[in-house]
Amino acid sequence: MFTDNPFASLSASIPPTAMQIYVVAMIVLVVIGTLYDMWHKRNAEYFFSSQRKTKVRARREVGGTERGRLAIQAGIEGLISGEFCNARRRMAHLLTMYGFMIYAVTTFIMVFWYPTPEVATPTILPQLWYVGALMICVGGYWFWFFMRVDVAAEGNPPLRVVHADLFILSLLASTTLALVWAILQATGSGASNVFLGLYLFATTVLFGSVPWSKFSHMFYKPAAAFQRRVEDASGSRNNLPAPADKPETFGNARRQPRHY
Repeated sequence: MFTDNPFASLSASIPPTAMQIYVVAMIVLVVIGTLYDMWHKRNAEYFFSSQRKTKVRARREVGGTERGRLAIQAGIEGLISGEFCNARRRMAHLLTMYGFMIYAVTTFIMVFWYPTPEVATPTILPQLWYVGALMICVGGYWFWFFMRVDVAAEGNPPLRVVHADLFILSLLASTTLALVWAILQATGSGASNVFLGLYLFATTVLFGSVPWSKFSHMFYKPAAAFQRRVEDASGSRNNLPAPADKPETFGNARRQPRHY
């Protein structure tokens, strides 16, 4: 079961070309959604404006070699989810992130390179597909039920849903339904078609809701991490007001504060 390419088996009822068109359509939705999100929220405008302000406030210039080193450091920070101080939160994020990468890449390869049973699929690909999907489920459900701030810190019900949950819920729904569909299809169950439809619907919501979910954040975070390191290196982030314990920062600057 876990060594069979589920998309090759699906080719008996759905032409491989249709599957490939669907995958390309999802990629296009991500690109269009990300570009729309950048335009609507003016993320790119804010980023370049911040860069210009950084140059004005900078106490020293950051050269090309140093920028390259900072870019590598920002990349490593992203690969290990270094922005998370909580070890459990970092582990859940890593499981979800790398699981999604494995799951997405193996899906693309199996759909485009091994779309039919006539083209033998290397055993490792469907195995990685299942492993990637399970990693997403473990990391995602772990986060959803035990690590969300509004649940863990504020005591809200774990099933309470807000707009910000659209990405993680659609991702979990898509991946969970993919696993159920693949297992049912491998066992020859007639219910597999029902779960295939649900899987496609959840996947379309996942990739089609980019402008309204946190999906596009994965593209912004590396650039933001790099910019933060450049600002730290140039000294442009050290622009905070004077400490509050200085007398001149209280009340009227011409008179010392009174303490009763």
